[in-house]
Amino acid sequence: MGISYGKLVIIGAGNVGSAVLNSVLRMNIIDDIVVINRNRDRALGEVLDASHTTAFAYSSNASIRVGDYSDCKDAHIIVITAGPSILPGNHDRNTLLKKNVEVMDSVMKQITTYTREAVIIMISNPLDVLTYYFQKKYDYPANKILGTGTLLDTARFNKMLGDLCGVDAKNVVGFVLGEHGSTSFIPWNTVNIVGVPFDDLTDKFGLASPIDKEALLSETKSIGPHIVDLKGYTSSGVALAACRIIGAIVRNEHCIVPVSTVMRGQYGYDDVAMSLPCILSKTGIDRIIELPLDAQAMDDLRISHDHLRELIDLI
Repeated sequence: MGISYGKLVIIGAGNVGSAVLNSVLRMNIIDDIVVINRNRDRALGEVLDASHTTAFAYSSNASIRVGDYSDCKDAHIIVITAGPSILPGNHDRNTLLKKNVEVMDSVMKQITTYTREAVIIMISNPLDVLTYYFQKKYDYPANKILGTGTLLDTARFNKMLGDLCGVDAKNVVGFVLGEHGSTSFIPWNTVNIVGVPFDDLTDKFGLASPIDKEALLSETKSIGPHIVDLKGYTSSGVALAACRIIGAIVRNEHCIVPVSTVMRGQYGYDDVAMSLPCILSKTGIDRIIELPLDAQAMDDLRISHDHLRELIDLI
């Protein structure tokens, strides 16, 4: 059976899985959605609750149902949110590694029983390590397995920088790259607002003082864990990040967004997955874009690579 374009399978019906479900519905991205969860009653509750929103005028008449892994056989996109997430007071996603490797192994065994064609979007953490490990272990097509990675970090950074300069965040061009975690970095030489380079922003936008790069990067990294401490989990931001990727694939956009992908020789590396700008289409990742990184950014990339490699070696 071939792919049913527009069919989405969400694995995991916790805080993030349910947020992805509701965000996809609100944005009218897709009209055939299946939810899989170990606790089938939880999945049914989420499906029933979400299905009632389709009666409102702003929502499409989507099909939403509880399913099992056999539903993956003709899925276009599979989003994986299964496994535990970080908790208040524990900001290290890598502490989830051992448990989520076990969870993901069970999930990937089931998925690959039914398909090797669907585009898999990883949200479970630590997603860079999981993306690399399971792409290699199951020999899944590298262009069809990716993580949300630093897409949300990038959105946060763009919002913060836009606010500092008094402009809409959508006018900011700048990526957070590398690990979705403590070693993520910003290649400042590639950041601009409508073509104005980062180093010229203070003058061109009449700022009272120069922007503190380190403070901005630190806040970009810490805001997610801070949200976890405040509300117990994060869901809205990562759900919209997943929806951005889902929409790009469904609409065959060929847009460029930073997502976690197994490196295939970019910058001389092929033994980790990390976030780099990628062109997304209906078949997943069409191409990885190598930005012209300066010496500082190349050093930051190496630090992120070495850290991720150490984690992969643990498993």
